[in-house]
Amino acid sequence: MKISILGNSTGRGRRTSAAVALGAVLALTATACGDDGSGAGDGAEGSGKGEIIFWDNNGGVRTEIWKQIIADFEKANPDIDVQYVGIASTEYQSKVDTAIQGGGLPDVGGISASMLAGFAAQGALDPLDDRLGESSLSGKLNKDMIESLRAAGGGDDKLYSVPTSANNGVLYYRTDLFEKAGLEEPTTWDRFYEAAEKLTDKGANKFGYTIRGGAGSIAQALDAMYGQSGITSFWDSTGKKTTVNDPKNVEALEKYAGLFKKVTPAADLNNDFTKMVAQWDSGEIGMLNHNLGSYQDHVKALGADRFRGIPQPTGPGGKRVQVSNPVDGIGLFKTSKNKEAAWKFIEFATSAQSNSKFNESAGQVPAHLDAAKDEWIGKAEPTKLAADALSDGSTSIVQLPYYLPDWNTISKAENEPNFQKVLLGDMSAKEFLDGLAEQLNEAQAEWDEQMG
Repeated sequence: MKISILGNSTGRGRRTSAAVALGAVLALTATACGDDGSGAGDGAEGSGKGEIIFWDNNGGVRTEIWKQIIADFEKANPDIDVQYVGIASTEYQSKVDTAIQGGGLPDVGGISASMLAGFAAQGALDPLDDRLGESSLSGKLNKDMIESLRAAGGGDDKLYSVPTSANNGVLYYRTDLFEKAGLEEPTTWDRFYEAAEKLTDKGANKFGYTIRGGAGSIAQALDAMYGQSGITSFWDSTGKKTTVNDPKNVEALEKYAGLFKKVTPAADLNNDFTKMVAQWDSGEIGMLNHNLGSYQDHVKALGADRFRGIPQPTGPGGKRVQVSNPVDGIGLFKTSKNKEAAWKFIEFATSAQSNSKFNESAGQVPAHLDAAKDEWIGKAEPTKLAADALSDGSTSIVQLPYYLPDWNTISKAENEPNFQKVLLGDMSAKEFLDGLAEQLNEAQAEWDEQMG
């Protein structure tokens, strides 16, 4: 096993329109899409032996557990050597896009629903339906996760990524601080706002909440919006106009953004999830919205008895609404010259034992049905509660349009700076959401046109 870690970088990729991305499919030739100049084209099955390259889409955060899984794989397959490259989640999409255009794609890579459409539209991934149907994984993976990745693939009903996990949104709160203040558990949005205010003492550097203002802020803001408004669909009845700027969502965002600096640290303006999580773990902050992925960090920093992780708060009438969190998975790049060995790795990494090991480390919901029955699930309370909330009918999910090739760019690079303006009071919530809606409606119209 060879290890390489790529750190964070600055700069943003340009916006690639849905029309251009989808048009790329029609323009592909044997030497297009990630050809490294060797004439790889669509790659080859290969010998099933030798070296394969794996790109981790959450490098640094998941490096250690992937090193363990790779070591297990190489022990079981001594004639295959896996070169690991860890890439920070914030720069993964841009690096893959660059490799698609200029060459140098790996054999295998992490492919979540949020980035799947753009890669598939450029013809960079191999369909995996036949391989999965003939493998030991057939019938053993969560059907909802498979369909989520299939739907995100761009409309051709093909599966381009084998699911590894679902990463549900969680409201973490400090049980010790709540008990001391005599506060009830923040199971409703009303209790959430009450606690945020009561737990804040700026003079003592204590805050009720930490809000995500840096990278990844849009998804968290959408979760808070729809959770409060109770709107359960991202598009209106026509399917052509988004509901993000519905008056109820505008009102919800105004209230949520109004927390900044009132009950949150000022540093939140630029905090991505790593900084936000570290700040919560080391400080006197009452609540944090993140996902299952940070559970183990909190256990290490605080101990399991000083906090809880519960599903998102409910709104009026006890209704819980949350936006979909992208299912994560592993994909096979079309230019691989050793697809047989690459598939062996995918099959091993998503087997019951490996999938359980990975998700216990990540604190996420396993994709493998047998792994989801393992004993550790019951001991990781947030994971168990999240799995229950997703399966017991108590939660409505707003499906985000991961199928739009422009989704990742619109929801990240193009609008995160504008959300910061909202937090600072330099842009109204309505202006922000109207602008976001205009971009989304345009992307949907381009998508509809391309799909006929």
